[in-house]
Amino acid sequence: MKHIKQYPFLFSIILSVIIGEGLVICGSIRDLTNPHAHLIFSDIMTLLFLGILCAILIVYPFILTLFNTLFLFKTSKDIIFFKCATLVLGSLYSSLYLSISNISFTSNWNQALLDTELHTPIFTESIPTLIIILCISLLGYLLLTLIPLGKLSPLLIVCSISALYLGIIECTLWIIQTWGDVYLILFPFNCILLATQLIIKKIQEWNHISTPSRSYSHPLLNRCNHFLMKSSRWPVAAFFLMWPLSGIIICILVLFGQEPDAAIKAWTETSDWNLSNRTSPSPLQPLNSDGHYLCTVAAGGHRQLVKPIRLGKRHGHEIIVNRQLCIANAFEQILEEKTPTLHHHIRSFYDTYGFPIARLIRSPYIADLIYILMKPLEWFFLFILYFCDTNPENRIAIQYLPKEHSLDFTQYTTQNHKVSRKV
Repeated sequence: MKHIKQYPFLFSIILSVIIGEGLVICGSIRDLTNPHAHLIFSDIMTLLFLGILCAILIVYPFILTLFNTLFLFKTSKDIIFFKCATLVLGSLYSSLYLSISNISFTSNWNQALLDTELHTPIFTESIPTLIIILCISLLGYLLLTLIPLGKLSPLLIVCSISALYLGIIECTLWIIQTWGDVYLILFPFNCILLATQLIIKKIQEWNHISTPSRSYSHPLLNRCNHFLMKSSRWPVAAFFLMWPLSGIIICILVLFGQEPDAAIKAWTETSDWNLSNRTSPSPLQPLNSDGHYLCTVAAGGHRQLVKPIRLGKRHGHEIIVNRQLCIANAFEQILEEKTPTLHHHIRSFYDTYGFPIARLIRSPYIADLIYILMKPLEWFFLFILYFCDTNPENRIAIQYLPKEHSLDFTQYTTQNHKVSRKV
């Protein structure tokens, strides 16, 4: 127990690893009926790796939240490490989670999305207002954290706490808006805890330092300074000062084109979320991707990157086609013609793993990532096509066309090729 109190940060890491390993072991015991389970869990190194991965990505954010909550009541010398870990890992994990989520942050409530996608939880036209408010709140946090309390006047301290209140309100609104997804609310909740810790710490610290009495030429400032010399009055005073501070911020933002109620519309001019007051259009019906990840990439990635070119037919279903998909399918045709045995094995592998991968592609960003990862293979396929085929671009162009069109196109190509040879 003594070592835990001395090194709480190290203890939090060890505790996360222990819990992570325990979760993996419990999962392996429950999964013993799976015929492939022994292949995974018989390897001790694999077990350790999965446990550490579980600890880092799943367990540790909750352990950090627990310790940040405890630090509201009792401080520690390691609290700075917890603060840094919360801010760095919280930002990193939140960015990672949002990048693989099905939330389209560029799509307002009036845009039609696929039924698997969600509109942005923040009205895009109000984002500048929220960013400015959060920056002012961060400025207040840094001011109280980096400058010794004895060098700050009580009025400036209360202004900084008022700025923190604005950030706490924004985090609270985000939590209410996205309530139901724990990974969306965990980081803002910890930000609230860090701000509260700082306010409590500064109130207590003021009572233990000797501050010289200051006098101001203006009698009102003298009264305010005398009133705020008692740190117990800071939270209430900051609450009342928060309203004129927010009013000044809004007035400045209005001069730059923001609406006066932008801070409210940011949450209400949305759909699909808890504070939303809008109803989005009916969702678009997704085209059939046939269970294969290249089809899903062509249909689900951002158009500027994956560059869909037309609709195509596969097994009687309509799919969205891009050049990467056509090149891959044309390469498969070459394999089938030249090396049917090798094609059979590759086709079996693709059929086995293509559908599970396609099910994981729920975000356009994941589709974009797979498109980029497939680029070297696409270039390799294109090299083979140009090396083995006399008309590689014609073969690429007829992929996923209806049979009658592809036959006509092939015949047309063959005739042109014969004419060109005669000439």
